[in-house]
Amino acid sequence: MKNLTLIIGAVYGLVSVILGAFGAHALKKFLSIDKLASFETGVKYQMYSALFLLIVGYILKFETPSEKWISILMIAGTFLFSVSIYLLAFSEVAAIPSKAIGPITPLGGLLMIISWAMLIFYFVKAKF
Repeated sequence: MKNLTLIIGAVYGLVSVILGAFGAHALKKFLSIDKLASFETGVKYQMYSALFLLIVGYILKFETPSEKWISILMIAGTFLFSVSIYLLAFSEVAAIPSKAIGPITPLGGLLMIISWAMLIFYFVKAKF
């Protein structure tokens, strides 16, 4: 799980830089200012999560289920949160039904929040 966390953290970082550059240069022609801002929010949170996963991948030993769930929840939450925001940003251009995608974003955010809370609990309990 440790290696997977580090690999996914690095992939999330790579993809966020690529999408950030794509958004800054290519999407201005296609997306409204509001949709572009939303897209950038997805990129920003994906990068935050990439850094989270890289740091957690080095700090945690992944010996307990809770340590594994910290990583799993962040990976899944980031995917749901950021990908749903990317799809919502393109909903008008690509005729994607936003009503079907909209509820996914807060679910992803909730998983990310739980992951952060579990990390805080881990630090409170840890005896360094």
